[in-house]
Amino acid sequence: MRLTLRWAIALKLNPMRIVIVGGVAAGMSAASRAQRQRPDADIVVFEAGEYISYAACGLPYALGGELKEEGFGRLVIRTPEQMRGRGISVRLGHRVQGVDAQAGTVTVCGPDGAVTAEPYDRLLLATGSEPVRPPFAQTDLRGVHLLKTIPDGQALEETLRSSKRVCIIGGGYIGLEMAEILRGRGLSVVLVERAAEVASVLDGPLRAPVRAALEAGGVDVRTGVSVTGLTGQGRVTGVQTDAGLIRADTVLVAVGIRPRTELAQAAGVSLGATGAIAVNARQETGVPGIFAAGDCAESLHRVTGQPVYIPLALGANRMGRVAGVNMAGGDATFPGTLGTGIFKTFGLGVALTGLTQAQAEKAGLDAVSVDLTTTDAAGYHQDARPVHLRLTGERGTGRLLGAQMVAEEHHAAKRIDVVAALLGVGGSVQDLFESDLAYAPPFSSTWDFPLVAADRLLRQL
Repeated sequence: MRLTLRWAIALKLNPMRIVIVGGVAAGMSAASRAQRQRPDADIVVFEAGEYISYAACGLPYALGGELKEEGFGRLVIRTPEQMRGRGISVRLGHRVQGVDAQAGTVTVCGPDGAVTAEPYDRLLLATGSEPVRPPFAQTDLRGVHLLKTIPDGQALEETLRSSKRVCIIGGGYIGLEMAEILRGRGLSVVLVERAAEVASVLDGPLRAPVRAALEAGGVDVRTGVSVTGLTGQGRVTGVQTDAGLIRADTVLVAVGIRPRTELAQAAGVSLGATGAIAVNARQETGVPGIFAAGDCAESLHRVTGQPVYIPLALGANRMGRVAGVNMAGGDATFPGTLGTGIFKTFGLGVALTGLTQAQAEKAGLDAVSVDLTTTDAAGYHQDARPVHLRLTGERGTGRLLGAQMVAEEHHAAKRIDVVAALLGVGGSVQDLFESDLAYAPPFSSTWDFPLVAADRLLRQL
C-alpha cells in the first residue's frame, strides 16, 4: 500500500509530459486521444499558426460561398479555448525550432521572440505538409497565391474581390475544385497543367470526361504546358509558359504538396523511401520517445504493403489518434492507407481507391481492368445519370486491387466506398460481386453498377 501511495504521489507531482508539434488534424487528434487515455498527463500543443483543428478541405467551398455561414469560421472544428477546457495546453504562434532527443527537450520561439527549452517525455511531430512553391512562384508580386491554410484562403478571397481573370497552375484536386468555384464567381479561368492531361492520378480513360466537364464549364484548359515565369509590377499581370503568355490578374499555384520534415531530420529522425518521415504501425520513429503522424509521415499501402506518401484528411486524423493512444501508454496500430479520395468539379464526382491499372503494373502485379459506362440509378428513372467505373483486379488470385469512378451526379461517386470497404479486408472481385447492395429505382439498378463491373472482371480473371 505504501508503494502504491508513493507511486501515485510521484505521478501527481511529475505527470507524463506529452509535447505535440502542430495543432491541425493529426496533432489535435493525438492530443484528444492522449488526454482520454491518460487524463493526468501534461499535454502541450505548439502551433506556429493562428488556428488549430480546422477543415482545410473546405477552403474551396468557403471561397465559393457554399458553407452554412459566410467566411471561414465555420471550418474551425475546435478552438484553443475548447481544448484548454479539456486540460490540453494550446500555444498559438509558437514555432518549434529544434529537438534535443538526448535531453528530451524542444526549443520553442514564442510570438514575442523569446526562446525557451521545453521538456518532454513523449514527442509527436505533426508538422504536416506545405504546398510546393516552384521558383517562379517565389515572388513578391501581389495576386500570387497558394491554398493550404485559413490565412491562405482569406488572402485569396481579398484578391478575388478585384480580380477578373485567374490562372490556375496545376490540374490536381485543388486546381480542379477551384476551377469550378472561380467560374461560379463569374471569373475567367485558365487552367495550366504540365502533364498531358488533367486528373493524372486517374487512368487515361477516366481523364477525358473530367477535361470535358471543365471545358463545358467555360474553363480554358491547357495541358502539356510548362510555366516559366510571371509578369507584372506590383501585381501579377500574366503567366509566361513555353506555349506563350497567359494574361491573369490572379494566379493560384496548386502543383502539389510536400511533407515538412526539416525538424524531424534535425532531431535525427530518419525519412523513408517516399521522403516523408518513416514510422512503424504505432507511429513511432526510429528515435525513442518521438512519434510522427499526419501529412509529414509516410504509411504502408494496404494493397501492396509498400511505403507510400498519400496525405489525406482521414489518414492524418487516424494516425494522430493512434499516436495519441501509444504516447499515453496504450497500444494501437495504424492499418495503412488505400488512398481513397474523392472530389467534385462542375457537378462531376471523381473518386478512386486502391490501385489504378498503371499503379498496379508499376508495382509488378498482373493486373486486369474493365471499364463500365452505365447509369447510377435504374436506366428508366428520370434521375438516372451517366457513370463510368473502372474496376481492377489481379489475374490468378482474383484479388480486388482498386477502382476509379467518374459520375455525372457527384453524390454517386461515394459508391467508391463499397470497393474501399472490401479492399480494407483483403476482399476479392468475387466478394464484390456477391455483395448484398441496396436497390430501389431512384438509387440503382437491381444489379448495381459495381456488381456488373465485378461480373465482367471475373470473366477476365
